[in-house]
Amino acid sequence: MKRTALAILAVYAAWSLLDMLVHGVLLDQAYHATAHLWRPMPEMKMGLMQAVCFGIAIIFVSVYATMVGHHSLRRGLAYGTLWGTALGLSMGYGSYSFMPISSSLAFAWFATSVFEGVVAGLIVGSVVKSCQCTHPV
Repeated sequence: MKRTALAILAVYAAWSLLDMLVHGVLLDQAYHATAHLWRPMPEMKMGLMQAVCFGIAIIFVSVYATMVGHHSLRRGLAYGTLWGTALGLSMGYGSYSFMPISSSLAFAWFATSVFEGVVAGLIVGSVVKSCQCTHPV
């Protein structure tokens, strides 16, 4: 349980830092070019965004901890890559299908999601360990 809680906090922290870097710095010009699509900064719901990020971290780690068989770095990486790819397709290209954003912004959202999934997978794979029980189950 402690490892799961630690993994949740680590995934949340990693995603928060990566989001600040990507969305606050790297994609800043792309967001200014499409400013008509976003709330003005004073109206942004940053507390809600942090709560959503934390909630997704809880779900990400909980699914891995409870539904993935033997926990390992390799399985964590595979799980994170699949999760990130699914999220990236939805966020990047799903959004592109109905929002007037550039294909480069759609790709950036896709690639960022995959990368964040990989990072989170490495975290859960290294922090959440399989039970080393010696008694028969």
